[in-house]
Amino acid sequence: MIDVKEQINQVRRAVGTRVLEAGEARVMTISQVYDTDQDDLWDVVTNPERIPRWFLPVSGDLREGGKYQFEGNAGGTITKCDKPNLVAATWEFNGGISWVEVRITPEGDGARFELEHVALVDEEHWEQYGPGAVGLGWEGAFWGLRNHLAGAEGTITPENAMEWSMSSDGKDFLRLSSDAWIEADIASGTDPGRARRQGDNTLKAYLGE
Repeated sequence: MIDVKEQINQVRRAVGTRVLEAGEARVMTISQVYDTDQDDLWDVVTNPERIPRWFLPVSGDLREGGKYQFEGNAGGTITKCDKPNLVAATWEFNGGISWVEVRITPEGDGARFELEHVALVDEEHWEQYGPGAVGLGWEGAFWGLRNHLAGAEGTITPENAMEWSMSSDGKDFLRLSSDAWIEADIASGTDPGRARRQGDNTLKAYLGE
């Protein structure tokens, strides 16, 4: 399994805003360069046979205009598909809707996977939890993807992910991920005290405290 601290340091994170017709949305961006080429990285994030090896089982019509559903999680509509560069989709969960865009680009000897999650977040919820509520959810997927590409899949699976997150390594991963999102939030202009308070609330929620 990949070292926790090494993985945290490999990821880029950014927090921003975007004006939509429905109002101002929050934008959380996370990206990482993987040791593979653009075509293979595209396949691993769009192939329904490979997605469950690092994320969740998925069903549906995985092409532009098609519907998809992750088992026990979000579903939605694939709104754009430009192989092997970009895929965009709605992200619908518990009656809410947000938007996800994935960009795959060559970089050095590898390829970068960049995921942008755009959400109209209730101000009370944002004030309490900040960007980490979304960001920490994606951190595990990015780590799972790296383990899969390194041939280490099976260490953490959808079946044992919850149990692992409560282990010593899992808690360390969540704490370090939370710290990284706090720093990204501060870099976006958020008051440091506010960012740390929000990050602490998010971490407690993920740890079940």
